[in-house]
Amino acid sequence: MKSEIHPKFYDEAKVACACGKVWEIGSTVKETKVGICAACHPFFTGKQKYIDTAGRVERFRQRYGMKDK
Repeated sequence: MKSEIHPKFYDEAKVACACGKVWEIGSTVKETKVGICAACHPFFTGKQKYIDTAGRVERFRQRYGMKDK
């Protein structure tokens, strides 16, 4: 094998989620930021969150005749 062609591997690379949770993994990147993790994802928590950007949810509901619950 050729030497010096492999990236540096970090045994204690940090991953930070937008919710504030931080954990360590092994990776070739020292720090990673993610937008959603298992601690805050609706599938795992059972809580649905709507992130309404500029009224998109409301426009969708008006367009297709849906009403708020």
